[in-house]
Amino acid sequence: MPELPEVETIARGLSPGLTGRTVADARFLCPTVLADCPSGDAFRDGVRGCRIRAVRRRAKLLILDLDPAPGRTDAAHVAVHLKMTGRLWIGEAASAPPKHTRFQLFLDNGQALFFQDQRRFGNCRLLADLASWPFYAALGPEPLETDPKILAARLGKKTARIKALLLDQTVVAGVGNIYADESLFLAGIRPDARACDLTPARRKKLFAVLQQVLTRAIAAGGSTIRDYRTPEGLEGGFQNDFAVYGRGGEPCPTCGTPLAVAKVAGRTSTYCPRCQG
Repeated sequence: MPELPEVETIARGLSPGLTGRTVADARFLCPTVLADCPSGDAFRDGVRGCRIRAVRRRAKLLILDLDPAPGRTDAAHVAVHLKMTGRLWIGEAASAPPKHTRFQLFLDNGQALFFQDQRRFGNCRLLADLASWPFYAALGPEPLETDPKILAARLGKKTARIKALLLDQTVVAGVGNIYADESLFLAGIRPDARACDLTPARRKKLFAVLQQVLTRAIAAGGSTIRDYRTPEGLEGGFQNDFAVYGRGGEPCPTCGTPLAVAKVAGRTSTYCPRCQG
């Protein structure tokens, strides 16, 4: 599933081609892609004539902020969740949509935003107020916009495993399995350690390292394990720098100890039993 660096890369890649454009129409080729909207017609009526004010990311969501259509006052937001195999790119509207295209957002310049999703888990929704969506309202702070000391304090005396808390979107937004494993390794913390057993200094170090990992991953265009591509159709490059993720049984890049694999918070976690002991 695309995490913060991948969705941030997508938002930055789409912004030049979408910002300032007016939505001419929308087409849904898969009914299940539409979430929390009475119908495709209602979605189309809500976006037609709206100007795209901004393209941005929040957590793992791609968000289009829309100004009202002429003669209306109802600004709106389109939120897209890519889930496991969702892809977004801009192409010529007249071209035949490729296989697995789930919806198209047509623009006033003859182009369209395409959403392709082989597994059909991704979705989009139209919202007048993002805060009215419980999932969005419950999201935790953005890790790149929040002081590590503040993020560390949010863990307080929680007894949950630190990996589970990193994956909890209400604790910190946008982090998934890849960047949790990489950050825990660089911070020297086992994924199954209880948050309350870590000193404030170690928790602060973890979030400082997390910021570094996310920044490096964004600079590399994200990580491509299987399906993820940038809007330009390119693979990310950060997978070439993984220290532990997906490398169970291989030697630790620091000490040479075979990397261990365990289930934490229902997710496969890779770590060094020596460096993260």
